[in-house]
Amino acid sequence: MSDTVVEKKEEDWMQKKWRPMMAFMYMFCCLCDFALFPIMFTIVQFWEVSVANDAFRQWVPITLQGGGLFHVAMGAVLGVSAYGRTQEKVAGAAVNPPTPINVTPPVVTPTPTPPPVVVAAAVSAPVTYSSTGKPAPAPAAEPPL
Repeated sequence: MSDTVVEKKEEDWMQKKWRPMMAFMYMFCCLCDFALFPIMFTIVQFWEVSVANDAFRQWVPITLQGGGLFHVAMGAVLGVSAYGRTQEKVAGAAVNPPTPINVTPPVVTPTPTPPPVVVAAAVSAPVTYSSTGKPAPAPAAEPPL
């Protein structure tokens, strides 16, 4: 068996890593806005000594301001980029397969072909055709009334 070496085109690190970086950035924003900042906001309220601190205020997530457009936009970016990357992989595998180096051709041995088998044609009912021109299935037998 021969060894094959596949040459791969070098890509820029930003071109290769922007999708995971966008996902990590979105995960970091969600973690901060829904977990870290509410905890910090509650802790900071304990240190306030002013009269305005009668009742605790609730944290309002920043990314949900404006109808959550940030989450809609990030969902669109990540979803479309994941779909695009899938299409890149499929197209790259189909159109541009890796070119192996040092390939030995396979050894092909001819196989003898058996003589053809002759079968007598059976008498059958006339064939009906569908509207598309294909042979239609035989009609079902109708039960006696």
